[in-house]
Amino acid sequence: MQPMQHQMMGYDRTSTMFSPDGRLLQVEYAKKTVRQGTTALGMVCKDGVLLVADKRVTEKLIVADSIEKISQVDDHIGATSSGILSDGRILIEKAQVYAQQHRVSYDEPIDMLSLVKEICDVKQAFTQYGGARPYGVSILFAGVEDNPKLFLTDPTGIYFEYKATAIGEAEVEIKDILVKHYKETITIEDGLKLAVKALRKVLGKDFEVDRIDGAYITTKDKIFTKVSKDKIAKIT
Repeated sequence: MQPMQHQMMGYDRTSTMFSPDGRLLQVEYAKKTVRQGTTALGMVCKDGVLLVADKRVTEKLIVADSIEKISQVDDHIGATSSGILSDGRILIEKAQVYAQQHRVSYDEPIDMLSLVKEICDVKQAFTQYGGARPYGVSILFAGVEDNPKLFLTDPTGIYFEYKATAIGEAEVEIKDILVKHYKETITIEDGLKLAVKALRKVLGKDFEVDRIDGAYITTKDKIFTKVSKDKIAKIT
């Protein structure tokens, strides 16, 4: 049965209805939304973990600093999203609340796997509620516990741990670059250079320093730190 026939028969009207071949079309559409979103990537480095993202500042009158593509979740955790960014903001705010509740309850920082599972539980629930649409966003969570870690959560509520990965419109191209050039011994400094180089390649003539957002967490300090615009400018 062709996709158009599925739609004509109404199998894509709600995320609670399976198509005859066992697919949830609304959830699949949500994943396509992520592929149209702004590009973001993360990588685990030998001295920490790194997130770099394209803010896609398309209008000259927009204040670039007002667009927050990478957010702090806790002292030792950061996150970036691709897809419907308002969905991402809501989920990252939930993650911030979970992290603070854990600190208050247990007097220790939350472990990343617990946080990722909490957010994925929310995402999964919205693939089976009638009258509600799935979250159209993928989120990269990066942080440092005993070791640096990077997790990807997608609209279905599935999560994976990665050494390095990308999400968004240039996902395929960026992943190809990471496969060729990423090494587990890479430092945050060299990782930032690789990430900026990759974004420059995929953005082409649209590449600008104001479009790039970056943050890292070192294994030494375990503190979320934003990358300055000057640092990115020097790399480019």
